[in-house]
Amino acid sequence: MSQAESTAAEADPRTPSPLWSLGLFRSELAVTFRRWRTLALLAVLALVPVLVGIAVKIETSDGGSVGGGGGGQGGEGPAFISQVTNNGLFLVFTSLAATLPFFLPMAIGVIAGDSIAGEANAGTLRYLLVAPAGRTRLLLAKFTTVLTFCLAATLVVAVSALAVGSLLFPVGEVTLLSGTTVSFAEGLARALFIAVLVAASLVGLAALGLFISTLTNSGIAAMAATVGLLITVQIVNTIPQLHDVHPYLFPNYWLSFSDVLRDPVYWDDLIKNLGLQALYGAIFGSAAWARFTNRDITA
Repeated sequence: MSQAESTAAEADPRTPSPLWSLGLFRSELAVTFRRWRTLALLAVLALVPVLVGIAVKIETSDGGSVGGGGGGQGGEGPAFISQVTNNGLFLVFTSLAATLPFFLPMAIGVIAGDSIAGEANAGTLRYLLVAPAGRTRLLLAKFTTVLTFCLAATLVVAVSALAVGSLLFPVGEVTLLSGTTVSFAEGLARALFIAVLVAASLVGLAALGLFISTLTNSGIAAMAATVGLLITVQIVNTIPQLHDVHPYLFPNYWLSFSDVLRDPVYWDDLIKNLGLQALYGAIFGSAAWARFTNRDITA
C-alpha cells in the first residue's frame, strides 16, 4: 500500500480505531447504567441483604438461633446464615447464596435480553450500525456491557451485605466452614474472590440472553424468554431423575463458591463451573454473532 493509500485509509471514517471502540463501550455502559430500570434492579439487589440482616437480627434478638447450621451440600445458605450472628461478614455469603438462584440471574436476564432487541424495538439499532464500528464491534460492546453489569450487580449485593453485617453484627476473625480460623482481612479477600466468582458464574446466562436478544425485535419478549428459560433450567436442575443432565446445565455449579470458604480450597467444582460458563459463553456468543451479523436490520 502506498503512503497516499495508507493516509486515506487512516482518514476513512469507516475504519474504526481501538480508541473509537473504547468510546463505543463507554457509551453503551453509560446508557445502560443511566436507565431507571437498571437502577431499580440494583436497588432491589441492594435491599435483599438489608432484609436478610434485619430478619436474622430479629430472629436472634431473644438469644435464639437461625438456620440449621448443618447446611446443604457444599455449605450452602443455611450453613452461612447460622454464622451471621457470630460474624457479620457471613451476611455477604448468605446474601449471595440467597440472590444467586433467582434475583441476580433475573437482573442479568433483563439486561441481556434487552441489549439488542430493545434497540431494535426503539428504532435505534440501524442508527448505531451507521457508525464505523460495525456489527461485530457493536455486539462485543453490548456483551461486555452485560458482563460489566454482572460484576456490578454482584458487588452491589456484597457491599450492601458487608455494610449491613458490620452495623448489625460483630466482625472479626473468620471461622471457615472447615473449622480453620483466618484473619478478617483474609476473610474479606475471600469474600471479594467469591463475588468475582459469582459474577463469572453468570457469563453463560449473559451469552444466552444476548443470543435470544438477536432473535427478536421485542425487548419485552427477549427479556421474558430469557427469564422463562432460566426458570425452566432451574426446575430441571432440581429434578433427581434428570441428574445425568445436571452437570451440563449452567446453574448446576453456581453455589460451588462456598468451597472458597474451606481450607484448603476445594477447586474441583469451581473449575467445572468456570469451564461450563466459558463453554456456554463461547457457544451462545458465537450463535449471537452469527445471527446478528446476518440479520436484516429493518427497525
